[in-house]
Amino acid sequence: MKFTDGNWLIRKGVSAHYAAEAHRIERGEHELKILAPTWLVKHKTDTLQGPLLTVRLSSPMADVVRVRATHFEGNVQRAPQFEIQDENPPVDIGDRSITSGKLTARLTETGWEIEFVADRQTITRSPAKALAYMLDEGRPYMQEQLSIGVGENVYGLGERFTAFVKNGQVVDIWNRDGGTNSEQAYKNIPFFMTNRGYGVFVNDPGPVSFEVASERSGRVGFSVPGETLEYFVIYGPTPKEILEKYTRLTGRPALPPAWSFGLWLSTSFTTDYNEETVTSFVQGMADRDIPLSVFHFDCFWMRAFHWTDLVWDPAVFSEPKAMLARMHERGLKICVWINPYIAQASRLFEEGREGGFLLKKPNGDVLQGDEWQPGMALVDFTNPAACAWFQERLSELIDDGVDALKTDFGERIPTDVAYFDGSDPVRMHNYYTLLYNRCVYEVLKRKKGEAVLFARSATTGGQQYPIHWGGDCYTEYGAMAESLRGGLSLGLCGFGFWSHDIGGFEGLPPAAIYKRWVAFGLLSSHSRLHGSSSYRVPWNYDDEACDVLRFFTQLKCRLMPYLFSMAMQARDRGVPVMRAMLLEFPDDPTCQLLDRQYMLGDSLLVAPVFSEEGEVEFFVPEGRWTSLLDGRVLTGPGWVRETHGFMSVPLLVRPGTILALGGVDDRPDYDYAQGVTFEVYELQEGVQASCSVPTLRGDLAGSCSALLQDGRVHVEIEGRIVNWTVRLNGANPPTSASGSGPTSRTVPFL
Repeated sequence: MKFTDGNWLIRKGVSAHYAAEAHRIERGEHELKILAPTWLVKHKTDTLQGPLLTVRLSSPMADVVRVRATHFEGNVQRAPQFEIQDENPPVDIGDRSITSGKLTARLTETGWEIEFVADRQTITRSPAKALAYMLDEGRPYMQEQLSIGVGENVYGLGERFTAFVKNGQVVDIWNRDGGTNSEQAYKNIPFFMTNRGYGVFVNDPGPVSFEVASERSGRVGFSVPGETLEYFVIYGPTPKEILEKYTRLTGRPALPPAWSFGLWLSTSFTTDYNEETVTSFVQGMADRDIPLSVFHFDCFWMRAFHWTDLVWDPAVFSEPKAMLARMHERGLKICVWINPYIAQASRLFEEGREGGFLLKKPNGDVLQGDEWQPGMALVDFTNPAACAWFQERLSELIDDGVDALKTDFGERIPTDVAYFDGSDPVRMHNYYTLLYNRCVYEVLKRKKGEAVLFARSATTGGQQYPIHWGGDCYTEYGAMAESLRGGLSLGLCGFGFWSHDIGGFEGLPPAAIYKRWVAFGLLSSHSRLHGSSSYRVPWNYDDEACDVLRFFTQLKCRLMPYLFSMAMQARDRGVPVMRAMLLEFPDDPTCQLLDRQYMLGDSLLVAPVFSEEGEVEFFVPEGRWTSLLDGRVLTGPGWVRETHGFMSVPLLVRPGTILALGGVDDRPDYDYAQGVTFEVYELQEGVQASCSVPTLRGDLAGSCSALLQDGRVHVEIEGRIVNWTVRLNGANPPTSASGSGPTSRTVPFL
């Protein structure tokens, strides 16, 4: 929030107390403790007044410095708290500095300033009149402002649908159900990174307010209510390294099962359906040779007014267990919609009320409202018994044959409540979704050995429980673009797996938008056809929509050896599958601004078509890039403008890539080592290229490497690879080799 009124004045009702000097510094074994008065101490009598800030500098892991600033330290540390991995690294404590790995936080000799230095460069600083204790109409806040330089861009802060570069924006970390076309967000994350080699995580689950070059054009300000502010400066220096360290702190994404990467089809939100309707959809996809992996039942699998009772509507589904068994026989996985809100008519309401499992008002009454379901209450996930009860009811569904759960909602969490464990209700507003998704994820993992969510709300740490989708968007080209901005911003906060409603959620998409969105959706981490009041089966649009959906679904199935290895990177390093261009090309100034294209993994560039005419303008980084769909070569760096039909999209292979393509195009989960084709693109003389082939367990089945030297390519294939083919793209004449098992060959390459 803004405390000032322009450059010279303080806003009316605000009293500002800025750290003025490091008056006393105490060196500890693991931290530097500073007493920072908010005035210059010139005489002993100056020490008789306040406020006085206590600032502690420490480190939870190498290349990360923690700053904790407090006014009153006697306040109780209230739950919830983010779970932070503290590795207790070796640190060098100086008289006025602390060094962890390559990052040093250094206090100036006079006045107040913390300078953050890495590789002999100042990456940011807490300058004068930045760190402060503020009183706004008597309400206490702690504030910090970190400097940003000329040309420095700020990214992240969750799944934000506003401009991709956050400079100039005011961002409030407060989860809301606001759709995809406003400043509100379902997934608010108090973490940002910049193109200057560092990230900042504000360790507070409550309502952190960010002023991103908006209150002061040369600073990123952030403030929290209360008496304490804690943040971490994370040095990369590359964006990938920043994410790797941030997710070590807050948790890495789990690896979703391979079947979840296939096509999901939903009944949609308010449509009418029964087993006959569902079967017609499934059969319709099979009749048109469109591979389908997951069928999702949305809200009305339960009776109206009974959400969430977790009981199939008997008037519509008389034998749900037998129905799900029949769908499993077709090779499908099953997902059903749930949320944490319990309607008064639900069978779970009385159980929850009697058991003390529902969130209560401060006076002890069950908190109820009519905003979503009449008389609805909320599960209190701070109560272990409530979690066990909710998981027991979910277990009944899983035993019936449910494989995945769509954990919808979780944003409309009131603050005038009393939690079972005494958690602060304001701090719980965002944190509630973490407990909700964790509870559901854990029961799936326990019952099935694997777990997949389709989650809408999230906070820091929620990346551990994939997957997440972008929420309610309109059926417009602009909604496609805003959805992509949100997904790329979320990926820059450590969320590895992200999806969106193909075709858009609200309304009926025109056939053209549906087909363009299909290409975008199938070239995303996860792919779901879903809408509000209309079905998303392709034959409801036109015959070409079926062809487009078949083509891109089959393409994604063939890409699975590559995509699943990228998913393993997300699990192991915290790098998302769908990547903002700056993650792969941080030194290219153009790539630092791009938000209408992305990298799908480290080797495929995707530029969705966002126009009725099929025109698309995209940037090609340096090198000779090859179109995966037609073999054309585009040379960068430079901008390209093209017109694409519905069966096409800019999909470029990075030079120096070996792309593993699977031998199966009708399902995403198969033996990737069987019948794999290694496509070799634009090798550079003397530079070895390589790729790995994963197993469905998430380990390594084998690998292929290639080295161009003196006009010939030496290829090595290792591991349990069988029936492989190597193709050298760009060879004249085209060159390929095939075989089975490990090999080492040299082939001509012109």
